[in-house]
Amino acid sequence: MRPPAAAAPPALAVIGAGPAGLMAAEIASQGGVSVDVYDAMPSVGRKLLMAGKGGLNITHSEPDEQFRSRYGARQTQVTPWLEAFGPNALRAWMHGLGVASFVGSSGRVFPTEMKAAPLLRAWLQRLRAGGVRFHVRHRWTAWTRLPDGHTRLGFSTPHGDRQHDSAALVLALGGGSWARLGSDGRWQPLLADAGVALAPLRPSNCGFDIAWSEHLRQRFAGQPIKSVGASCVDAAGVGHRRRGEFLLTANGVEGGLIYALSAALRDAIDGNGSATLHVDLLPEHEMARVVAELARPRGARSLASHLQSRLRLKGAKVALLRECTAADDFLDAGRLGAAIKSVPLRLLGTRPIDEAISTAGGVCFDALDEQLMLRNLPGVFCAGEMLDWEAPTGGYLLTACLASGHAAGRGALAWLRESQGQRVGTSAPAHWDDDHE
Repeated sequence: MRPPAAAAPPALAVIGAGPAGLMAAEIASQGGVSVDVYDAMPSVGRKLLMAGKGGLNITHSEPDEQFRSRYGARQTQVTPWLEAFGPNALRAWMHGLGVASFVGSSGRVFPTEMKAAPLLRAWLQRLRAGGVRFHVRHRWTAWTRLPDGHTRLGFSTPHGDRQHDSAALVLALGGGSWARLGSDGRWQPLLADAGVALAPLRPSNCGFDIAWSEHLRQRFAGQPIKSVGASCVDAAGVGHRRRGEFLLTANGVEGGLIYALSAALRDAIDGNGSATLHVDLLPEHEMARVVAELARPRGARSLASHLQSRLRLKGAKVALLRECTAADDFLDAGRLGAAIKSVPLRLLGTRPIDEAISTAGGVCFDALDEQLMLRNLPGVFCAGEMLDWEAPTGGYLLTACLASGHAAGRGALAWLRESQGQRVGTSAPAHWDDDHE
């Protein structure tokens, strides 16, 4: 008598081969689930590779409480992810892939080789060895809930339409920025038609438009404004202040300091039609010192020479000062000093969403349970940037994407074990389909 055939392991489909999707696939495959990963792009992890071009800032080393505060209004929702897979666990995971890390002078954490490619190669090798199957050039176009609770997925591929049935599903399709790398937001109608509550996608970590004069646009676009402070008030009347640098562009401003305040500035524009960013050109000087230096006799020297010799203000900083300060203020040391300490930039709008580093909006947390499963679609989980949260650059975005994938993977694994009523076994051997990565 032949022994009964072993039951096939439950199947999980992951749509989206970015950090969140790959992490969900890893957790599920390690639990003995058969995992198929689908992505519309010709290769996986494209946004991760682009983000790591100038050095992959994977996380940050600051204390936990401060780290979690970076998620603002979504801190409560993100904290459980970080408790299970926070910065220290992430670094240990990366080291387990054979990728060493170091902490930079700003507290940011980078792979020793700085680039994303070695980490992604090692990760994909481990996933394939664990039985994860990759299907690229597969754009998700349809889904149907089957009587047995499984989900039938429809994909458009270069070889025609394909279908795949799965016992559980993790969606990790990204937000709406960097469409050329796959995060195009085209998943929204599919979820909206299924009754999933969505918040509109909005740019985050983005630049802003300013009505520059032709002179500033022609002469100073592309130049950095370094070592300054900036402050603004958000739509709720809460003040925000940061120090850093930013870039003048032909259309307005962008760069690290701007990105750090972008959520507050964007919300202020949404509420008021515009926002004012106050730039302190000399944050290391008290107002009294600035005024005292300006009041010193300058003799035959021009005001430009006086500003440079007494306060080391020149070039793009002086151009910005002249652009945004009334001419009469240059005639009085007190008024000019006040202007230097608080140059008002009137921001008219955000740059287009596809220019943003990331997006806010997406699947509302009210639509999800604690395991990131959609309440009205049992067995369907969401992770990554397609959820309605945002964070500044500095390692916070990538950490939360990975941590949410970790949470969704755990949730899918637990749900499969409970719902399938069978022992989760070993994953099948890795293979690729006709459009393998």
